[in-house]
Amino acid sequence: MSTTTSAIDAVAAGATSLLRFATAGSVDDGKSTLVGRLLHDSKSVLADQLEAVEHASRNRGQETPDLALLTDGLRAEREQGITIDVAYRYFATPRRRFILADTPGHVQYTRNMVTGASTAELAVVLVDARNGVVEQTRRHAAVAALLRVPHVVLAVNKMDLVDYAEPVFAAIAEEFTTYAASLGVPEITAIPISALAGDNVVTPSANMDWYGGPTVLEHLETVAVVADPSDDPGRFPVQYVIRPQTAEHPDYRGYAGQIASGVLRVGDAVTVLPSGRTSTIEAIDALGQAVDVAWAPQSVTVRLADDIDVSRGDLIAPTAIAPGVSQDIEATVCHVADRPLTVGRRVLLKHTTRTVKAIVKDIPSRLTLDDLSQHPAPGELAANDIGRIVLRTAEPLALDAYADSRRTGSFLLIDPSDGTTLTAGMAGSAFAEAAEETAAAGTADDEGWDF
Repeated sequence: MSTTTSAIDAVAAGATSLLRFATAGSVDDGKSTLVGRLLHDSKSVLADQLEAVEHASRNRGQETPDLALLTDGLRAEREQGITIDVAYRYFATPRRRFILADTPGHVQYTRNMVTGASTAELAVVLVDARNGVVEQTRRHAAVAALLRVPHVVLAVNKMDLVDYAEPVFAAIAEEFTTYAASLGVPEITAIPISALAGDNVVTPSANMDWYGGPTVLEHLETVAVVADPSDDPGRFPVQYVIRPQTAEHPDYRGYAGQIASGVLRVGDAVTVLPSGRTSTIEAIDALGQAVDVAWAPQSVTVRLADDIDVSRGDLIAPTAIAPGVSQDIEATVCHVADRPLTVGRRVLLKHTTRTVKAIVKDIPSRLTLDDLSQHPAPGELAANDIGRIVLRTAEPLALDAYADSRRTGSFLLIDPSDGTTLTAGMAGSAFAEAAEETAAAGTADDEGWDF
């Protein structure tokens, strides 16, 4: 057992070398400039990239390179001087590797922030020191809380334009921290910066000797983002059934996939969902080798002691901590398609490796991110709307609450006619209590989809 524990601890420690984080903020708060400064000052910019940015900056009449252009890759964005789509960037320092999502600041691109932050372990929310906390700042804090992003950094930017005044920073930090904490954000770190000048981005600022905390990069390099995988419930969505039919292994039957969370061990009593059949893990194969234990996010093949019916889309979980199974789902969703989501809409629901038919039975409420109030019985959700919905699926699903598992508590709604992604969903997610207090009851006409 000690060997197993040591192995898990070693992999968990190694996994912290990769950090996924997202940036967000109001328009012109300096998100792209901050990202460009991070890339430039951490020496993560190739010579030809920097040359292209310098050339584009000169064409705009700027004497110094506009580092924001390192992330604003679309021509339309450059012409408008804004970020429209989510710009992903990959860079590394000697201490950690990073996957960064630079998300847009406009209200109408809330869905883009949801996309960028859905897999993030940390969110950097920028605030213009001259303007302080504004409505869009509160929206981004609410989205980060909704998506259960465990770490939030408040970067108070453009401190050079307020004479690097400590009272300005302190007031903004206190207001934001109080608001974000009320939403349930577990960890908030406030850092005063000037992305344009480079203060406290990669190197400490000589202009703010009153600040003794980390720079943005130092915090990104050192924040702890990976917990012990044994703390999470074991969840193994089956992606593929392997039956080699060889003379050496005529009875081989393995179930391949990626462990979504937790730990699986040889000898564990497991339940296959949604069927509810039980068995025991007989063997685990990883990279062609038999192992006694495996953990998220390893890709493995699991063999069971009993010959039971298991297929793609099934979920294997330790029997003692298996999730419940239901055809009725209540969730918080962000609608990402231009066509509204309406009561009675027929959709496909994709959860891990399983896709089933579903119908929207009710839309109890729509969330107003400005003040976190609930608009009851909206009838539909338009693009960028966040709200509560009730679904009925054609087949039972084994969903965890999103608060317990971001991997197995999330799902997508898909248009069955053309495969377009309609909605990102979080089962039993944040703001559920407020929604239940204000939601109005409703039903849908499900003619032709009798589940």
